[in-house]
Amino acid sequence: MASVDDLSLAKDSLFKMGLTLVAAKDGKILFRSKSHGVSDLLMMIEDIGKGAEGSSVADSVVGRAAALLCVYSKIIAVFGARMSEGAVSILKANAIHYEFGTLVPRILNREKSDICPFDKALIEIEDPAKALEKLKSLKFM
Repeated sequence: MASVDDLSLAKDSLFKMGLTLVAAKDGKILFRSKSHGVSDLLMMIEDIGKGAEGSSVADSVVGRAAALLCVYSKIIAVFGARMSEGAVSILKANAIHYEFGTLVPRILNREKSDICPFDKALIEIEDPAKALEKLKSLKFM
């Protein structure tokens, strides 16, 4: 299964290159970023669009927002160095292979005082296309 090889490539690149997001497909890296939050996934969607379909992604943090964007992009495998239970439930429901380093109940904001603002903005949203539109409309990106 190529996705497992691609996921390994993405995961290795994430750690070895000190990145925050890597997308790989067919043994090649399609996208890499050192941005934080879901802005790197939004950049990937903008940059490679449908080219992300069928790829594997390794991300430093995967919360509900990131998981919904992966569903939207038709990603087939996701690794999160830190992944929330909400992300697992979305990935599982959409039959996306997932792996994680650390599983946490929820992703917190940078101050650790509240839920991540991206996940908070999508608390009532289950539809990946609506999630993308909502995230694009936010001012704190």
